[in-house]
Amino acid sequence: MDQDSGDTPPPNAGKTAASWARARARLRQEVGDVEYRNWLRQMTLAGVDDETVLITLPTRFLRDWVRDHYGDRLRLACQAEMPGMRQVALRVQAAGVPAVESAAEESTALAENVTTSPPPPVAVAVAAAPVALPAVSSDALRNDWLVPLDQRFTFDSFVVGKPNEFAHACARRVAESPAQPGFNPLFLYGGVGLGKTHLMHSIAWALRDQAPDLAVAYMSAEKFMYRFIAALRSHNTMEFKTQLRSVHVLMVDDLQFLIGKDNTQEEFFHTFNALIDAGKQIIISADKAPNDLSGIEDRLRTRLSGGIVADLHATTYELRLSILQAKANHAGVEVPARVQELLARKIASNVRDLEGALNRLVAHAKLFGRPITLDTVPEVLSDILRAHDKRLSIDDIQRKVAEHYNIRLTEMASARRSRAVARPRQVAMYLAKQLTSRSLPEIGRRFGNRDHTTVLHAVNKITELMGEDPSFAEDVTLLRKMLEM
Repeated sequence: MDQDSGDTPPPNAGKTAASWARARARLRQEVGDVEYRNWLRQMTLAGVDDETVLITLPTRFLRDWVRDHYGDRLRLACQAEMPGMRQVALRVQAAGVPAVESAAEESTALAENVTTSPPPPVAVAVAAAPVALPAVSSDALRNDWLVPLDQRFTFDSFVVGKPNEFAHACARRVAESPAQPGFNPLFLYGGVGLGKTHLMHSIAWALRDQAPDLAVAYMSAEKFMYRFIAALRSHNTMEFKTQLRSVHVLMVDDLQFLIGKDNTQEEFFHTFNALIDAGKQIIISADKAPNDLSGIEDRLRTRLSGGIVADLHATTYELRLSILQAKANHAGVEVPARVQELLARKIASNVRDLEGALNRLVAHAKLFGRPITLDTVPEVLSDILRAHDKRLSIDDIQRKVAEHYNIRLTEMASARRSRAVARPRQVAMYLAKQLTSRSLPEIGRRFGNRDHTTVLHAVNKITELMGEDPSFAEDVTLLRKMLEM
């Protein structure tokens, strides 16, 4: 360092500082207060060397970001306020190193940043080659950013069916090969309890198993917001930005939480862009598709739709039954097939409610040493089933019976007399008599204007068959319980 620089200011230091202050003011006016505070506030003038303005930044990441996103504006602002300056050099200011150094020391410090020949008029004189993001400890990231992973939520335990097979396939692909073209970002959406969180945890587990050193940040959108607010309050936003933008994979659950939170959306948008531009994988979940997330900025919504968007549809009866069968195999007590069928048909809202109902039945059986039967279901699950209560109609009965016996609903009122149709029709008449207050003539009219004696015959016939055939009786009882609950 120059021998007189300790106490005596360099020549024209006051004029240079004033010019630099005006250049910063120009930048702030151009980019706005938010962007300026986030990215440009920590620039420090290190000095002027010939025709080059020397500027330092506290981190390598921030230097690269300013170079790539604000380089042209920075150069033009400096040229406007400092006549004769042709280029700007950016470097990282190491802790404890004075900001202003001699020309010789500067040239050494900027060896990787300054081109050997004058740069073109629109370029900032920094290295064209990308500089690696700062190394981040994957263990530290896991402790700080990774939500506790549920050991139950793996790809092996995920039951695949028509409603979720596409989302499952996309999640598998991303877990096996992150940041592939066309699959970044991966956006998973669907209603409550349909498997979004299960797939998110599955991806995180797979990434941890196959690449233990991979830096993965997995959090809820709510946690992202709270961490960002904490960084703002502690004036530590750059550490927040640097650490989060240094990960290899960013996973954010329940993005809809950011609706209406403009400042957090702004920060998330910049984080999103930085990671995508750096070739890092982003995985998002939400309750709606990007285009349906009202309250999310258009520019963010567009970026969210830029990769692959996969929907987890409402479950079908077959998928719910498959899930119950998989869970029942590890329940530790016998769960009869009829009980599984009853739950799969009755609890159609979401998988979470379905698993909760099964878990309660299993716990009841283990605590009291009682077997699980059709009769114990309404006793143990009264509150869950009450949520599905509705006023029963003949139409409901016909629909349920037709679905159960796999016949068309129109057959309930048809003239066909084949046993494959006539028997389900008689069951429906029997259940209509047992479960509604309708008279026999009223029931007959709903079954193709049949006479009340036909309905009475059906009721008597089904009663007789139930007494003779236990299997048939169990079948009708199952139907009745599904309709009653």
